[in-house]
Amino acid sequence: QVQLVESGGGLVQAGDSLRLSCAASGRTFSSDTMGWFRQAPGKEREFVAAISGSGGSTEYADSVKGRFTISRDNAKNTMYLQMNTLKPEDTAAYYCAADLILSPRAMGLQTKSEIYGMDYWGKGTLVTVSS
Repeated sequence: QVQLVESGGGLVQAGDSLRLSCAASGRTFSSDTMGWFRQAPGKEREFVAAISGSGGSTEYADSVKGRFTISRDNAKNTMYLQMNTLKPEDTAAYYCAADLILSPRAMGLQTKSEIYGMDYWGKGTLVTVSS
């Protein structure tokens, strides 16, 4: 059974850092583009960052550029999101996703309905940033 499981969320103060992890199981994901999305209460799910299978190509939403860093360790079948200088507006449930076809840029360009067509989704981890 293929699964993506996020971890690392929590309650932090503005300016703090967190590192999220997305552990994949059931098969090797080294050929898949993987990405992070987030959904704040009452809002649509939105793209945060994506990384190619090799890790050589990344894409970020403008709102997180310079603060968040996406990475992956294919030996561990795990993807990460290092989040620095967190802001209250970063508060959301963070989800990881994987797709064998999309590039990181294409993953970032998916419409709000298209994103739900990606191959695999995790169940999310909650990040709360207090001011």
